[in-house]
Amino acid sequence: MPSSLYVSLSAQVSMENRMNSIARNVANVNTSGYRAEEISFSETLTHAGKNDVSFVSMGDTYISRRQGAITKTDNPFDVAIEGEAWFSIQRGQEIAYTRDGRLTMDQTGMLTTVNGEPILSASGAPIQMDPEGGKPIIQADGEIMQDGQGQGRLGLFEISEEDKLTRYGGSAVVTDGVPFPVQDPTKARVVQGYVEGSNVNAMTEMTKLIMISRSFESAAKAMETTENAQSQAIRELGSDS
Repeated sequence: MPSSLYVSLSAQVSMENRMNSIARNVANVNTSGYRAEEISFSETLTHAGKNDVSFVSMGDTYISRRQGAITKTDNPFDVAIEGEAWFSIQRGQEIAYTRDGRLTMDQTGMLTTVNGEPILSASGAPIQMDPEGGKPIIQADGEIMQDGQGQGRLGLFEISEEDKLTRYGGSAVVTDGVPFPVQDPTKARVVQGYVEGSNVNAMTEMTKLIMISRSFESAAKAMETTENAQSQAIRELGSDS
């Protein structure tokens, strides 16, 4: 089989992966705290035969850390992070991290996500509030006050740029590194009554989808042209023999 067919096929596989990634992003354009999925591609060379042949890789998926737009809600249980930090949540036996700051308080007074997962403090412990207390006042450093009494502090965690993020359902992620509490208050702060939205730009994603669809069609036509040329060559050589 000609190398050009393999090259076109590798291009189609990589573009299919990119289209799937875009579809997931568009599906989560309204998911609070969602970070878009991106793919980086690289060139792969093969030295089989007389000449080197260049293929495109299937792509390395990563999660964008770009901050989403912050929207005012005036809900005292809504919080957003300005800066590069994450909230910590308990999900089963796992510790995950999220930018979704839509909080709630259960009947026992435990502070949780909208899905009922405990929000953790900087020490990794659940935050217990007074279920009969008033509305919380959440300060920039994450300190929670209720009826003038401190109820704990929201944990804000840094995740190193070198650490890989993996999707863990919805807007939550897990990392292969070890996140650590924010030490410098100038790096991140909590704003109460606001929520961070998805960082997906729907218009940009749809534009990418159109461009990739056209490239996919071009690769398919290139494969068809190569196959037709090969078939014609076989017929002509066969008729001359």
